[in-house]
Amino acid sequence: MSSEELRLVGASADAEERAAEMALRPKSLDEFIGQDRVREQLSLVLDAAKGRGRTADHVLLSGGPGLGKTTLAMIIASEMQAPLRITSGPAITHAGDLAAILSSLAEGEVLFLDEVHRMARPAEELLYMAMEDFRVDVVVGKGPGATAIPLELPAFTLVGATTRAGMLPAPLRDRFGFTAHMDLYEPAELELVLRRSATLLGVDLRPDGAREVALRSRGTPRIANRLLRRVRDFAEVRGSGVVTGPVAAAALEIYEVDALGLDRLDRAVLDSLCRLFGGGPVGLSTLAVAVGEEPETVEVVAEPFLVRAGMLARTPRGRIATPAAWAHLGLVPPRGTFAGALTLPLEEDDGSR
Repeated sequence: MSSEELRLVGASADAEERAAEMALRPKSLDEFIGQDRVREQLSLVLDAAKGRGRTADHVLLSGGPGLGKTTLAMIIASEMQAPLRITSGPAITHAGDLAAILSSLAEGEVLFLDEVHRMARPAEELLYMAMEDFRVDVVVGKGPGATAIPLELPAFTLVGATTRAGMLPAPLRDRFGFTAHMDLYEPAELELVLRRSATLLGVDLRPDGAREVALRSRGTPRIANRLLRRVRDFAEVRGSGVVTGPVAAAALEIYEVDALGLDRLDRAVLDSLCRLFGGGPVGLSTLAVAVGEEPETVEVVAEPFLVRAGMLARTPRGRIATPAAWAHLGLVPPRGTFAGALTLPLEEDDGSR
């Protein structure tokens, strides 16, 4: 299991958590909370397709994990009253794997392809023709005697999801009729998500409790729902079962999730950067050794949120702690550091310049 899956505030989810999420997923666009512009645009695409009696255009959803891309794929299938087939880019290692999936699709079926940017290149090239012309050429045999047999496909809708839209080749990206980027949620939106989830889970969640959990959820509904389940456990075991602000704060303190949603690994990175290396710059490998993790873990798991939170900056010379990082740790940046220079008071002009 990866470090990201082990983290309470990690946006990835394993099979067990995905099963728990199923009960909380909204079933229609009207129930889906947040991403207002994406919902409105997608509603127009689907309503227009239903009005013409045709399958919807292919849809590309990009954004970080845990923001609702899989949920929207399920909603698209539900709104179009079509069956849904789910697979992922890493599972398609050969063109034949994709050809087998495409040839078994029913008319109007929705194919959800998660992590589409990680699909094998031969399969990717096969997908171009399938998306555009609804046919694939199946190659039979090898060498000079190989024969390409055209195979007609039923009309289908491909919903691709990616966390790295920049890694998609232009020919593939251009074949999607509708593309949408999903942004991180605002705390107020996460409060609505939490209230809905609390109702479904039978949790007595008070407004201040919802606010406390939302502020620590890193803008991600999946993390918010995960924290809600842990806070519920604390409230039931050590309290009256009511989730108030103080109860939520006490529970998340036990799980080492602080007021900004930083966990042990996040704080270890910032603490090492500030206390051991004076705020940087420091190389990734050196920083990883200091916190006892692999460089990839620090770069992929901890850094993205720290950068978004404005606490860490990546520079050509290495990682640098910002004034926000020093302030969050309750430290004063020394003079001569990047953060120290930014926090120095402006000198008054005495007229000598």
